[in-house]
Amino acid sequence: MLKILNREFIYLRYYFELQFNQIFWYWVIGILIGSLISVFAKDKIHGLFRGMRDKKWGLFGIIPACLLGIASPLCMYGTIPIAASFSRQGMREDWLAAFMMSSILLNPQLIVYSTALGTTVLTVRLVSCFLCGVTAGLLVHTFYKNKPFFDFTGFEERASHDTHPNLIIRYLLNVWRNVKATGPYFLIGILLSALFQRYVPEDLMVNVFGGNEAWGILMAATLGVPLYACGGGTIPLLREWLWDGMSVGSAAAFMLTGPATKITNLGALKIVLGIKNFLIYWAYVILFALLTGLVVNIIL
Repeated sequence: MLKILNREFIYLRYYFELQFNQIFWYWVIGILIGSLISVFAKDKIHGLFRGMRDKKWGLFGIIPACLLGIASPLCMYGTIPIAASFSRQGMREDWLAAFMMSSILLNPQLIVYSTALGTTVLTVRLVSCFLCGVTAGLLVHTFYKNKPFFDFTGFEERASHDTHPNLIIRYLLNVWRNVKATGPYFLIGILLSALFQRYVPEDLMVNVFGGNEAWGILMAATLGVPLYACGGGTIPLLREWLWDGMSVGSAAAFMLTGPATKITNLGALKIVLGIKNFLIYWAYVILFALLTGLVVNIIL
């Protein structure tokens, strides 16, 4: 028995170290770039969006709103308070919906992490998140033109942690907070990917998540809801699944539903939207993920 356990430990350590060595530097570079943007560019990015308020761009304003949302270093937890500030300053709700949706789905740090998945998957992630934000803005414009969609009552913009007068120390403190926030999930993701690599047959992944079957895409989209806790933690898993035969469409569905339905932040989102709009949001995310997965698999 001890020999078996020792053998399995050796195998798992080998797979863990293999995955760690392959993806570690993506994580490090993502943190360094993410902290750089958070400390030195976040206010500029949000200022650009705030400055759009008085522009007469109509529906076309949804496009820069999405791009600025993707450029924003904030995830859902940080996006809602800053969006509350934008709303109180008179920001159009369709632009705000586009900004929030794209910001929730993607940020510069996650883009760097996603380069570990290859150029094709990275491109699919960028395009699908952008289109998801654009579509959200268009839907809010169409169906909520004369009535509010958001209710930010009680939400205030949070004070920035990056206030140290020394810029280098401010940056290093942000990097350390980033390491503490993402490091445990990163290691857990690598451990789970090692377990998958050792114990889950490759043909099972192909049968469940491969091909163009809607069932596989639905499974991936559904799995993204409970499993997604941190973007950095899911990259090792996705990398392993794609290697084992997961279709790019299934991966796209997972990458959409995961951050959009992150369990730890859904409570705040439900307060902002109200129960009716919250259910509409949930249905929209799932439906968009499914359609995206099908279209991606057809194209690729």
